[in-house]
Parts: sequence; structure tokens; C-alpha cells
Amino acid sequence: MAITPTTPPNPAHQDMVLALEELHRAAGRPSMRRISSLIEEGEHPAVVSHEGVRAALKGLTIPRWETVQSIVEVLAIACVGPPRDPVAEVARFLKLWRAIREGESGGYQSARELGLSRGWGTDDGRWTPEAVLGMMINPFNAIEIHPSLTVPHEPMMTEDEWVRLGLRLVEENGVELALRALLKTLKGDYFGAEEGAPYGYHYPDQEAVDMHTAYRRGCDLMLLRLAVEPNLLQRSIAAMRADETMDREDRIAMLEAELDASLMREVMTVTPETWHEISEEAQLQVFGYLVKSFGPVGRVGLPPEERYRYEWRVPEPTVSETT
Repeated sequence: MAITPTTPPNPAHQDMVLALEELHRAAGRPSMRRISSLIEEGEHPAVVSHEGVRAALKGLTIPRWETVQSIVEVLAIACVGPPRDPVAEVARFLKLWRAIREGESGGYQSARELGLSRGWGTDDGRWTPEAVLGMMINPFNAIEIHPSLTVPHEPMMTEDEWVRLGLRLVEENGVELALRALLKTLKGDYFGAEEGAPYGYHYPDQEAVDMHTAYRRGCDLMLLRLAVEPNLLQRSIAAMRADETMDREDRIAMLEAELDASLMREVMTVTPETWHEISEEAQLQVFGYLVKSFGPVGRVGLPPEERYRYEWRVPEPTVSETT
């Protein structure tokens, strides 16, 4: 009995037929009978006659999923240059087949499928629904994240625009899919990750994070001392100049900074109350005058007073000196 084509062919069906044609070509164009025989010889979900193979490849009918899966598995295994992963090919064709049955929404992975999968689509340069979702859901595109967490970047959209896009994604695809996509992104499997595109987080340099944290705590301790110890800054400057063990490069940097009259005006007039009003360069200069060395000495997780050590140019006063 002759098989008549479906009329009119819908665009989603045409997409699947074109994809089957490409896969068939990549497999060396085995005959319909050969494909049918390979399906029968292997462990595949359906037995497909050579006429059934022909109908699927030529787009004469919309086949059952088991038929498509069996054909795709056999053709993917037959590809040698370059080889194709049968599992990945089956996943790709499942979305194409579902789009025929379910319309545009069928092209999306389910929330569970998205959560279990790696990456956001194919490597053929085409935008998949998941790729669009992955780009739109990533908060990296809307905010300037702290540099200890991500690469420097300019936001692609405003925060309000990102929220509106998120609401639209939820309305069109459901809350679970949107949240799983966001979790996937925040865990580091973000859209563009395989190409190294700056669309997400990187593991921070622990040493840099430790030094930054130690510096911020040192500033807080330093301000407490400046508030109660007369002439501490001047005495610390004198101690720095008399320190013969100071690193040569550090000394040169401090002396070069002193050539900036505007900077030194900020430094010499600073008080705990005006600390946050002066420039970052002035803060670093004051810190360099008061603190000889600092850094973490204990394991991660200890309280700050146990984790970080500071060597002051002018030692902290004893209890008897402050009473």
C-alpha cells in the first residue's frame, strides 16, 4: 500500500525531516533496507521496515517517537567523521519531534530535563529555546556583580528589564522551568560557558579574597586606634622611616605617593569620621603607614580575631598605658 505524504507539512515537521536528512548524509547515506536491518539487529525501541524508514526520512508521514529514536540511534552510530553521540542525537531529535506534536512549547525541555542536562543547546550555531532562556535568566546581564565573584563587565540590560523578562519567562514556561534555569546558571553551567564567554561566575582567588577581608578588618581596627591614640599617624610615619627591614619596593611606592600634595592633604587630615570621604589611594597610604604586615594565619572558618594577624608599626598600647 502506498504511503501518502501529510499535507500541508508544518514547519516543525520540515525541521525534523531536514535534520534527519543531514544525519543520514553524515552516516554515509546507507540504504533504507540497511537501516532497517541494523535496527532489527540491535537493541532499539521499535522494529522499522525499510518502507517505514523511507517514510520517516522523506517526510511522508509523522512517525511514532519510537520509530524516530530507532532510526536516529542507528544513523548516529554509523557516523565516523566526525562521530556523533547517539544519546545527544536522540535528545536533539526528541525536541524536534515534540515540537511537531505540541507546537512551539514542545521545543523546550521540561524543567526536570533542563535541570539534569549540561549546556544550553547544540553546537551548530542555532539559537535553541534553552539558549534564549539561559541568556535571559542570567542576572549577570543586569547587575554589576562584585569583582571577587565574576569577571568585569558592563550590564546588558537594566534590573527592571531583567525582572520584566523573568516575569515573561515564568508566564510562558512556568515557575519551575525558570527557577531550574536560574539554579543551573548560578551553579556555573551558564549559557556561553563552553566558549569562555563572560556570562557567569568564576571561583574566586581564595588568597585574594583572604587579603581583601584582612585589609577591611585591618581598616576597622586602625580607625579604633586613631580615635583614641594621640598622634598615632605621625608616630607611625616616623616608625616607617626608621624601619630598615622594610621592603625596598614598598618603601619606594610609599615615597612616590608622598610626592602627590593633594593625596597627602587627605592623608594628614584624616579622622575616623572622615575616613569614608577620602580617596581609596589615601586610605591605602594611611594603612601602609600604620600596618607593617598583615594576613591570614589561621584556617578558613575561624573568627576574624583568630584568623588574621596584624603587625603594627607602633605597637598597640598595653592595658596599663590606656588606664
